Amino acid sequence: MTPLTSTATESADVIVVGAGPAGSATAAYLAMGGLDVLLLEKTTFPREKVCGDGLTPRAVRELITLGIPTPEEEGWIRNHGLRIIGGGMRLALPWPDLASFPPYGLVRTRQDFDDILARHAVKHGARLHEATNVTGPIRDERTGAIVGVTAKRVDENGRSTGPELRYAAPLVVAADGNSSRLSLAMGREKREDRPMGVAVRTYYTSPRHDDDYLESWLELWSTDDSGRRVLLPGYGWIFGVGDGTSNVGLGILNTSKAFGRTDYKDVMRRWVATMPEEWTYTDETMVGPIRGAALPMGFNRQPHYADGLLLVGDAGGMVNPFNGEGIAYAMESGRLAADVVAQAFARSDDAGRERVLLSYPQVMGDALGGYYTLGRWFAKAIGNPEVMRLATKYGLPRRTMMRFLLKVMANLAEPHGGDASDRLVHAMARMAPDA
Repeated sequence: MTPLTSTATESADVIVVGAGPAGSATAAYLAMGGLDVLLLEKTTFPREKVCGDGLTPRAVRELITLGIPTPEEEGWIRNHGLRIIGGGMRLALPWPDLASFPPYGLVRTRQDFDDILARHAVKHGARLHEATNVTGPIRDERTGAIVGVTAKRVDENGRSTGPELRYAAPLVVAADGNSSRLSLAMGREKREDRPMGVAVRTYYTSPRHDDDYLESWLELWSTDDSGRRVLLPGYGWIFGVGDGTSNVGLGILNTSKAFGRTDYKDVMRRWVATMPEEWTYTDETMVGPIRGAALPMGFNRQPHYADGLLLVGDAGGMVNPFNGEGIAYAMESGRLAADVVAQAFARSDDAGRERVLLSYPQVMGDALGGYYTLGRWFAKAIGNPEVMRLATKYGLPRRTMMRFLLKVMANLAEPHGGDASDRLVHAMARMAPDA
């Protein structure tokens, strides 16, 4: 599997394309395992990414496992649970206190979150090249497998600033996000039978910036020209960032009839216009524009390994269909991928190494496949507004049911032991077919 390196700018054991949470986590774990890792990122840090900035206990667990310190004095804002608003009710649900997950979440803007993870990978030995835009795969003429990538240095506007660069490695990890041009170049298209979401968000200066609960709005209400209340498509969130601003955003699934036919930025403005004046969510207090991004869910690009290319994070469609959370699963896939890769590189022959790498799709399937199948069913159901209305009306008043649903939707069931609700979550995931 070792490629020819005579024409390469640099070579490594593994090339990771994209230094978001998935790529940086993968690179850090691989470097800790003693592998030579090149981490290629098309932008420069710090850089903004569209995100809710909210981290559930599942994501916090991944930060702890990776060894990222999260002290409050360094801007990591803790939250204690999820506040759900809908059907005329406000329900605050603390995060469950479990042995396998911390009992708190965090908020951290992507402006520096990704930078922290990338620097962590560098600290452990990964070689990070910023402003390096990967332009395509280098393929073995005999087997068709990827054995490296071509790239160009780019300026802050994305324009090429030099000659083509060539990087060689026997394994390439695609961590290049939803569009994953590298995956497409290797013939891996998105699956159309998987849910897809769109999210938009912005920041407002607000006295709510220090709210210690994440807030989820199941219904988005506005008024029409006649003053009559109208229900807008999608769901919303408000997360206090702790720096004087709130992250306010909304998402919509492609299972909704309004998907692709809605001006999401207009929906956002109409929704926040109905909020209390003292929250100060107005055009005058908006910090930066309303930005949008796609949320690839439920393993919407597969296989997760073939022909020398391994997929992690959004490139593999690893966003949770239940709640739109991506960071936890990006980092988790990086950890699981790195374990497989380390085992593969411990083999002394190419056939043995390839056999181990081919196990990665099953590793991901075992970890999340059944759960994501449940999530696909859920996403399809709530695309029907009547289902969502009934669920809100009859579910929110039942606190025990909502505590169970919080475990399901945030994927926080205790994996070993636990109570009856934990065992039920795992039984449901086991009975569902692999995604």
